[in-house]
Amino acid sequence: MAPAGAGRDSGPVTDTQSAAISTRLNWLRAGVLGANDGIISTAGLVVGVAGATTSRTAILTAGVAGLLAGALSMAAGEYVSVSSQRDSERAALEVERRELAEEPEAELDELTGLLMDRGLDRAVAREAAQQLTERDALRAHARVELGIEPDELANPWHAAFASLVAFTVGAVLPLLAIVLPGPSGRVPVTVTAVLAALTLCGVVSARLGGAPVPRAVLRNVLGGALAMAVTYAVGTWLGTT
Repeated sequence: MAPAGAGRDSGPVTDTQSAAISTRLNWLRAGVLGANDGIISTAGLVVGVAGATTSRTAILTAGVAGLLAGALSMAAGEYVSVSSQRDSERAALEVERRELAEEPEAELDELTGLLMDRGLDRAVAREAAQQLTERDALRAHARVELGIEPDELANPWHAAFASLVAFTVGAVLPLLAIVLPGPSGRVPVTVTAVLAALTLCGVVSARLGGAPVPRAVLRNVLGGALAMAVTYAVGTWLGTT
């Protein structure tokens, strides 16, 4: 009897599937890093203000302002970055489209060489190049030569929205942690919550990137702790002076 699941999705993973999986992992990793930025920057801000004053209104106002400024800044930066990337990809595709129209034989030879570089012998590479060209020459060159999926160019609006949401989700934690407790417990509760969240972010980002977990967690936690310590010291000094 065949094992359960046999015959379903048992074939090898294609280049397109691998690219899709890689893209999803990159988006997930970017979301984790965006949340991480929201945690650290907002925590540093509200802890610094808490060092200068016990006014919940002042702390909340500063925290909300920091959350909005950071989220919008992240979204704008991501929009510009992804727009530039998409423009470059479109320009590369246009160049490839023109070359295919003007020099089809040279492009076929180029595609053959690229497939040979991937381990195919010349005869097989030539046959594959011809079949790919007949099916969709631009798509074949985009995938093999440029590493671009023509129908899946990055959307700058999606990227901007994802960054805004990720930063906001991360920033909400220190904001709630600093305004919900009483004056004496605000900073300890916030520091504890932030360090726990940074530990989780470090673990997730390390797993997604295939990096050592302890090193990623230590780097993340130390960075957040240093940011809060510096801003709290500065806030306390300004509050007393």
